Parts: sequence; C-alpha cells; structure tokens
Amino acid sequence: MAGSSSFSISRYTPDRGTWGKLTARDSLVRRVDWILLGSALALSALGSLLVWSATRNRTELNQGDPYYFLFRHVLNTGIGLALMIGTIWLGHRTLRGAVPVLYGLSILLTAAVLTPLGSTINGSHAWIQIGGGFSLQPSEFAKITIILGMAMLLATRVDAGDRVHPDHRTVVQALGLAALPVGIIMLMPDLGSVMVIVVIVLGVLLASGASNRWVLGLIGAGAAGAIAVWQFGLLDDYQINRFAAFANPELDPAGVGYNTNQARIAIGSGGLSGTGLFNGHQTTGQFVPEQQTDFIFTVAGEELGFLGAGLILVLLGVILWRACRIARETTELYGTVVAAGITAWFAFQAFENIGMTLGIMPVAGLPLPFVSYGGTSMFAVWIAVGLLESIKVQRRVSA
Repeated sequence: MAGSSSFSISRYTPDRGTWGKLTARDSLVRRVDWILLGSALALSALGSLLVWSATRNRTELNQGDPYYFLFRHVLNTGIGLALMIGTIWLGHRTLRGAVPVLYGLSILLTAAVLTPLGSTINGSHAWIQIGGGFSLQPSEFAKITIILGMAMLLATRVDAGDRVHPDHRTVVQALGLAALPVGIIMLMPDLGSVMVIVVIVLGVLLASGASNRWVLGLIGAGAAGAIAVWQFGLLDDYQINRFAAFANPELDPAGVGYNTNQARIAIGSGGLSGTGLFNGHQTTGQFVPEQQTDFIFTVAGEELGFLGAGLILVLLGVILWRACRIARETTELYGTVVAAGITAWFAFQAFENIGMTLGIMPVAGLPLPFVSYGGTSMFAVWIAVGLLESIKVQRRVSA
C-alpha cells in the first residue's frame, strides 16, 4: 500500500458480500483459535499411532502391508484439514445461503444407502462403496447439514431483529428438517448415528432459546420412541444382543459380551503408564475386534495406560471448552447455534465411544472423534472444526 508500511490480505466482509482488505495486524493467522486447532491436530496425530499399533499385525486386514492403515489414516486427516481450510475460506455465513442445496445433497446421499448402492459393514447397512477399498458413510455429513439447517431456521428472524426467541412454528419446521434424515437412518438401521443426532437436536434447541417445553417434549418423545422400537421388535438381533450385553456384562462373555469384556481387559491391563506402544498383549494378540475404529480407546488404555488415555480426555475437553467459548462469544444466534450443535455432537459421541469400551454405555458403533480410523468421520469432524474457526474469525471481523 502506498504511503504505508503495513501490507494487507483479503478476507470476507459479510455485510458487503465481497472480499475486502484486512491489515496484517488483524490477519487470519492471528484470529484463528490455535488452541482448538492444536488440540484437534494432537488428537489426530495420537490417533495415527494408535491405528498403526492396532493394525500393523493384522495381515487379514492390511493386505500384508503394516503401514496400510497408517497411510490411509494420515491421508484422511490431510483431506480433513483441506476441507477445514476450505470451510474457513468460504465462511459459515456463506454456507448459510447454501444450506438448502447441502441439505438436499445430504438427503440424497443418505437415501442412496437404502438402494443397491448401499453396503453392510459390521451389521449396519449404512455405507456406500466407492471403489478402491474406500467407502462413504453419509450419516456423518447428515450431522453437519442438520446443524446448519436447524441453525438457519431457528436464527433467521432472531438475527433479523424480528424476535427474541424462535417461535413455535419455526421450531416445528426445524424439527421436521431433522426428522427426515433420522427416519432414513433408522431404516438402515444405524442407531448410533440416531442417538448422536437426537443429542445434537437437543443442544441446538437449548442454544437457540426455544421454549423448554420443546426440549422436555423431545426427551419424552425420544423415550417413548425407544420403548416402541423395543416393543414392536424393530431392532436387529445384533442390536438387541448389544443392549443385552450392556444390561448384563456377564451374559455370554464368549459371545454377545465378548467385545466389551475384551475391551475392559485391555484397558485394565495398562495400569498407570501402559505396556508401551506396540507392546500391548491384547492388541498384539488381536483379542479386541474393530480396534482401529470403534474400540481405538482400548489401544490407548493398554499401551499408554491411564496417563495416555487421560491425555485423550484432556484434549477432547479442551476442544469442547473452546467450542463452548466460541458459542458463547459470537454475536449472532446462527453462529451460537452452529457451535452449540457441534459441541453437543463431539461431547456425546466421545462419551458414547469411550463409555462403551468401559462398559458404562451400550456398544453403538460410533468412532472416537479425530482418533478412530475412518475417512467420512474424519472429514466430518474437520469440517466442523472449520465451522467453529469461521465463527470465531468472522465474529472478530464483525466486532
């Protein structure tokens, strides 16, 4: 810039809808939440080591290459980071205008699972095989579009200054938006994803300022729905067995209770500091099924011990803390609701994943955010981080 010693970079100016100029003093690098980003990166790096340890000796899975899953996990993380950067560049406000298109695409992808394109993995018909050994789980993207869609509906009139809180009609519309993908996912069935979405909806309603009657009514409807699903026999046998094993951990330890029992043995054998990376007897002996995905926390518990497992909990806690802070400090209801929905998603999914390895929650087939192996889940959580960063960045720009 002529006559000035400072230089400038571009950034999105929401009120003008164009790319403006921002001095280096307030550059994007300074405005990013590095604590949030660093914690997520640390979890993904730790997850890479745990996935490598869980799969390097599994020749029936890694095609004889001990680095097979490690390479793919790092690749998934790299793609996730690129998606995060793209999300920050676009901005959550720009994506707000694209919500109808994103929601429609998400519904089409989720419904495609019920067609011949869908495939069954671990008893759940929730995947689409796309070739080359890669698969897609559309329900992970549905979590994002539900958060964005409900936030758009609930915040439109409030952010415009027409109302203080969403009215009943708007809440009904928002619940209807979430009900469609939930219904499709129930047909798969993928109860784990349904549980997460229900918690997301509750978090979104609470953050939006909707009447508490809606929250209490939704909890009651969820309980009634769960009872109806059980009474009318809508669950598959493997799902019934999972709940039975949760209710009675000693039930058939070599059968329906095998996964949970082996997971608890692995975690308990780690002690304070663990057996050492790559030295876990349960992990090396391949006693715990699906250890690189659903039961990745058992690798940390056994090989890194209480200290390593505790580090994972601390990093997850930091991510939730930063997400809550972003939700609290943003100046628009839309950003608050999006951040709150992401917080509810991460919190419940982490609690469910870790809880099922400890036997305090039923096995639901949910990955541990940022840690478990899985492309779609990794992409989704990094997009969510991009949304959080965008909310923080644009909040400061507006201020």
